[in-house]
Amino acid sequence: MDLPQRAFQVAVPVALAVSLLVVRRLDRPRGRWGRRLRSRLLLGVPWGTATTVVLVAAVYLGLQGGFSTPRSPLHLPFTSWSYLYPLGVLTAPFSHQSLGHVTGNLLGTIVLAPLAEYAFSHFPTERGSSTFATWRTNPYVRAFLVFPAGVLAVGLLTSVFAWGPIIGFSGVVFAFAGFALVRYPMATVVALVARDMVGTLYHVLRDPIVTGSASSSFGPPWWAGIAIQGHLLGFLLGATVAAALVSGRSKHEIPSALRLWTGAVFVGSNMTLWAVWWYREGGYVLYRGAGLVLVVVLALLLATIVRAGDEPIPGGLTKRQLGIVALLFPILTMGFVAVPLNATMIDEPEAPEASIEVNDYTLTYATQVTDPRSPAINETVVGETAQINASGVIVTSDRRSLWTEAISAGQLAYDGERVTKVGGVGWSRSVTAIRDGWRVVGNATVYQVALRPAGENATWVYASSPKRAEPKIAGQTVTIRPDNGTFTAAVATDDGAVEKSGLPAQNESVTIGNLTLTTEDDRLFAETNDTRVRVATRETYE
Repeated sequence: MDLPQRAFQVAVPVALAVSLLVVRRLDRPRGRWGRRLRSRLLLGVPWGTATTVVLVAAVYLGLQGGFSTPRSPLHLPFTSWSYLYPLGVLTAPFSHQSLGHVTGNLLGTIVLAPLAEYAFSHFPTERGSSTFATWRTNPYVRAFLVFPAGVLAVGLLTSVFAWGPIIGFSGVVFAFAGFALVRYPMATVVALVARDMVGTLYHVLRDPIVTGSASSSFGPPWWAGIAIQGHLLGFLLGATVAAALVSGRSKHEIPSALRLWTGAVFVGSNMTLWAVWWYREGGYVLYRGAGLVLVVVLALLLATIVRAGDEPIPGGLTKRQLGIVALLFPILTMGFVAVPLNATMIDEPEAPEASIEVNDYTLTYATQVTDPRSPAINETVVGETAQINASGVIVTSDRRSLWTEAISAGQLAYDGERVTKVGGVGWSRSVTAIRDGWRVVGNATVYQVALRPAGENATWVYASSPKRAEPKIAGQTVTIRPDNGTFTAAVATDDGAVEKSGLPAQNESVTIGNLTLTTEDDRLFAETNDTRVRVATRETYE
């Protein structure tokens, strides 16, 4: 690391510390914030949040092997694939796919969970309650057991009732936001701004100076990676619990309807609860108009429920209790959808022509194969097909009810080589996917893919169809064919005669029929007499 990088890594925290000290001296009376924190948190510290952060970090660094490979943890066996794979259901809400994934969720936890914990309080808030009278009012129990236990319970609920495979702590982060919002709506908005600031600070301390250049990249739109149903489920769970906790308080202790509505709209927008999307043949579709309406309606529902009075209504419930039941309705609806979906055993796909085995995992490469988790009937959701097709490195495991596109065809075409990991508790194995191809003039790319487990030789598991170059030289055409790690050229004449040979090495030539093929600078030329035409170019990768 060069000197400017180190200088900024020191200068940034020093600037923040000095600024905070100056502001503290300007702010009077002193000690006010400390007294308020100690009134609700044991020694003024959010111990439950700290315990939660340690738990999530321990799963990532230990169980997922993130300590040795922080940027590429083992995540496939710790994803919630099905109720038939209990290990995944239990570990998914506390596991993550990447360093950026876990960092984002931990930053959200650090800024939102303390606010939720403050609202929960380590000390009893009911009038007349004694701090150490029972275990329920014991601040040590509430800080180190009750709050973390609630976090674990919400995490498991988001795993059990989410639709399809999920991984990540974001459902619980949204629950923190929903819980805090009901009691402190504007403080929750400020906390989200603080989250962005903390994230910026984290990246600045890691890389104070960043250089870059324009480049192309491949991948789905960012919103297509959002587990919107899991986020909404977590948010509703947190809001429901908070609404139940404040139900016994007087209205002057509860934020106004305007503050609740405004806070909910801001929080829902900032945390992309509006990113409602679905699959469309060949891509994805985002219903952000409908998603924003969802956020506004949800904000109105929360404001109405929390501000509802305790007047009884027919049926023995109060208005506020009826509102809480209304909040439970979408949660139960999501559960009714999730249970049959997650309990269904996926149909065993046809055995691939070529694949490799790593313990209970099977890896292969395929194009335009239907995800067996797609509904048996090609049902339509708001006009979009629910059938999901995949192209790329496919990983399956009957033992784990696992079927996934681990590396997309586009990612491999961009990088040329890409690594995925398979494994389980206590073991992992890296598998490298390798693509090699030629872009044929006037036609598509001809390519082949190999899979290489760590410590073993590569196995070629896929070859595309041959492709014929568009140019015609002296009545002859050239077709490039993949052949188990190599490529051959076939020269055909108008009368149907075909001759074949392997492609020449770099700066070498080979004669096939009446054509001479030459490779120069990863370009393949065909020539005869005074005619010389480029017919293919070797693929290059980032």
